[in-house]
Amino acid sequence: MAVTQAVQPSTYQVESLIAEDIDAYLEFHQHKSLLRFITCGSVDDGKSTLIGRLLYDAKMIFEDQLATLEADSRRVGTQGGEIDFALLVDGLAAEREQGITIDVAYRFFATEKRKFIVADTPGHEQYTRNMVTGASTADLAVILIDARKGVLTQTRRHSYLAHLIGIRNIVLAVNKMDLVGYDQATFDAIVADYRAFAEQIGITDFLPMPISGFKGDNITALSANTPWYAGPTLIGHLEAVELDVTSAQTRPLRMPVQWVNRPNLDFRGFSGLIASGSVQPGDAVRVLPSGKTSTVARIVTFDGDLETAVAGQSVTLTLADEIDCSRGDVIAIADDPPQAADQFEATLVWMADEEMLAGRPYWLKMGAQTTSATIHAPKYQVNVNTLEHLAVKTLELNAIGVTNLTTDRPIVFEPYVDTSTAPSKTLGGFILIDKITNATVAAGMIHFALRRSQNVHWQATDVGRDKHASLKNQTAAVLWLTGLSGAGKSTIANLVERKLVRMNRHTFLLDGDNVRHGLNKDLGFTDADRIENVRRVGEVARLMTDAGLIVITAFISPFRAEREMVRQMMAPGEFIEVHVDTTLAEAERRDVKGLYAKARSGQLKNFTGIDSPYEAPEHPEIHIDTTAMSADQAAEFIIAKLIP
Repeated sequence: MAVTQAVQPSTYQVESLIAEDIDAYLEFHQHKSLLRFITCGSVDDGKSTLIGRLLYDAKMIFEDQLATLEADSRRVGTQGGEIDFALLVDGLAAEREQGITIDVAYRFFATEKRKFIVADTPGHEQYTRNMVTGASTADLAVILIDARKGVLTQTRRHSYLAHLIGIRNIVLAVNKMDLVGYDQATFDAIVADYRAFAEQIGITDFLPMPISGFKGDNITALSANTPWYAGPTLIGHLEAVELDVTSAQTRPLRMPVQWVNRPNLDFRGFSGLIASGSVQPGDAVRVLPSGKTSTVARIVTFDGDLETAVAGQSVTLTLADEIDCSRGDVIAIADDPPQAADQFEATLVWMADEEMLAGRPYWLKMGAQTTSATIHAPKYQVNVNTLEHLAVKTLELNAIGVTNLTTDRPIVFEPYVDTSTAPSKTLGGFILIDKITNATVAAGMIHFALRRSQNVHWQATDVGRDKHASLKNQTAAVLWLTGLSGAGKSTIANLVERKLVRMNRHTFLLDGDNVRHGLNKDLGFTDADRIENVRRVGEVARLMTDAGLIVITAFISPFRAEREMVRQMMAPGEFIEVHVDTTLAEAERRDVKGLYAKARSGQLKNFTGIDSPYEAPEHPEIHIDTTAMSADQAAEFIIAKLIP
């Protein structure tokens, strides 16, 4: 059944329902429309206070909560003994102590006409990632501005992000009008300043509103202090704003598969939330990225089969044909499917304290799809004040930039923002997750697939890697020696190769210093360059294992994430991590190249172990302690593990 915008009854009609037919009132209340909105803006613009006022005016505060609020307000003293409405929302001790918002606070309230979920988002730049989280599910944004301060950097940043995420309903709430004497000229100047910026980023329509969250001006009733303002109140606008609830249903069918439902041998269904469109039994559908086609046999729910299902409903579809379909695949209408590709241009909002490292692989999660993705160097970063495109090599905390990324397999997607439709959040928005810490490091929005991803395909060959290895009478492998400079990697690697050659094995040695004379001569020793250094060597090693060789590498390769990246390039069991271990003191004592001495004196920057970290392997296949084992013994030990 299609969802339509309900006609809102008057307050008198609602009160009559309560008095005459409580069941009818409860039925009406259950089916009220829901508006999700956020408050955002700069620090101390009054976001938490405004939400507290809304909860207070909506009579969503119980008497005991009000008594506690009054006591807390007197204790904290931020409002001179009057009620500090911000304390209703700022629940963390650190928030109350500092008078700031840190975490996203979600609050539910309702009026007679609509239900609301409001997210109070932090104004501090360091918590911009929390603002992005709150905005990701919002239908409307209330951008607050302190009337005394005007448009600030965070005002611009939050407006840019809200528009970028796809929020098209914008309220510009010029707050604290009581502190500027309700001056219309001040209000008009702020609105004009904001409009000039808004037009540059594509915000063509917004509702400016003079308010005082603390005093309650123009929140639930028009204020006598602003006779020059004839617009709606804030709560009146929130109750009346139209929600685009039908656009998702008019778009083509898209249902990401979350679960393959197989309760018995006679039933196989594909469960998920319909992201857009509608579906009926008999509809021709296509499963992506495989492209296999079939028709819908049944639409199954807990309450029975449906004749039609629409966007927003969770269902299980059964298909007429036995085709391969698993979690992460997308069931789409057959004649208008989304795209699938493995290279994209995207906007990234960097949310981690550690800077973005081009070339490092991260987990990309988009709906039910999870895959490994590598970020390329940024094309540019956006200056939120001037909208200038800045040339940068990386993105730091809260930076917004555009870059290309590559996934290790094709994923199903749609451009996040299409000017003709609402944002495609399910198939266009994604997050990046650090593979080691599992922390979310970025939020992203896909622009388009790169043309080269459509033009470059794997070319099938008749002679495969197994044939190459069998001709050499060996099993291909990569011995990846990692450790501090001076640990003995190159010496041991050279001995391993000599011994293997005497055993008539086909080998090739890739040494960290040697490849920097050619393949990687353009790379330095920054973290980003080290990552690219390892990535290139990993690709070369993979090609050599395709040729059936035993590849021996000797690289510091200081980061676990990049060593894991190389492991993922290889066939299972083919990558053998060898930790050539020694203490830093012993490595410095050896210092055959004089590098530690230069690093200690400041002549050599970004040196591993001194001013650049080394992340030792946690579970290497082979561990060599060179303080207790000679190089020759180490080489024999490695070969014994490789060839039992």
